Amino acid sequence: MPRCRSRPGGGGRWRRCGCAGAAAGLCSPVSPGPRGRSAVWPRGRRCTSASRASRRRTGGRRVRAAAAGGLGPEPSGDGSPGCRVYQVFESVAKKYDVMNDSMTLGIHRVWKDILVHKMNPSPGTLLLDVAGGTGDIAFRFINYVRAVRERQLQRKLKHHQNLSWQEIFENYQEDKSDSLGDSQVVVCDINREMLKVGKQKAQHLGYSKGLSWVLGNAEELPFDDDMFDVYTIAFGIRNVTRIDLALEEAYRVLKPGGRFLCLEFSHVSNPLLSRLYDLYSFQVIPVLGEVIAGDWKSYQYLVESIRRFPPQEELKAMIEDAGFFKVDYENLNFGIVAIHSGFKL
Repeated sequence: MPRCRSRPGGGGRWRRCGCAGAAAGLCSPVSPGPRGRSAVWPRGRRCTSASRASRRRTGGRRVRAAAAGGLGPEPSGDGSPGCRVYQVFESVAKKYDVMNDSMTLGIHRVWKDILVHKMNPSPGTLLLDVAGGTGDIAFRFINYVRAVRERQLQRKLKHHQNLSWQEIFENYQEDKSDSLGDSQVVVCDINREMLKVGKQKAQHLGYSKGLSWVLGNAEELPFDDDMFDVYTIAFGIRNVTRIDLALEEAYRVLKPGGRFLCLEFSHVSNPLLSRLYDLYSFQVIPVLGEVIAGDWKSYQYLVESIRRFPPQEELKAMIEDAGFFKVDYENLNFGIVAIHSGFKL
């Protein structure tokens, strides 16, 4: 199978290579890059723990191999933690958004809005959203950049008061056609079902330009070094098998000066609120999972994964150990969730 890593002439982005992953629609953008630019293309490197071990055996040299069916691993069904996580999200994919609304009373939407406003992307930003299969962060990113772009166009028009109406109209239409200002977002997820749900949502909501969907593993991302301006992972990092490897990969694919942002359930500091939160989590959320999605066990797992996740200070130290600078975090709703931020300098 040909590797998904042919370059456009003179450019730094990947272009379509005709691999099986591209044919499946899981390693190709929904549409070409804006203004004729090549969109972001992942490399066809095998996303398995075996390949990471192979790199270690060969002195750190990267081993690149074509992945069957595109990019990224699919668990082998061997009962490993990674396989269990995959099966959980495969099970809940179709009801994922409904359950998020039920479990958080809709507050997860506010948390995701805060994450994107904290990011404050400008036109031209290249975002990698990992474990973002349903597209919530990607769609918010596109909306935010479009709003910034629209304000830029309005300010530009105010400085052209001496132009004729026809000239103003023509200039506005030309700039309006590039509503994202060359911004792109790549959604990367290990789970095909989650990506399928996200692509269906994108089509239903009318998102296509500047949006790509890639099957890939957070612990071994199918992208070259120094590619992205921003890396986000929302409610996903607690489900990776090795958080340290996922953080190392985040650091690797970010450009120097790039920003890491993680939105995740965390630990409540108030003892009384913590007890109430535990009661709700273990007694209510699995019941909601059974009633709404017919799946008690998957939602029981999600609750347990939240409790096992490192507290805020410990995660901060892990992010620093991965090489990031200026690492801090912001608690939301008394620490029910936290946003961690760091920079690759």
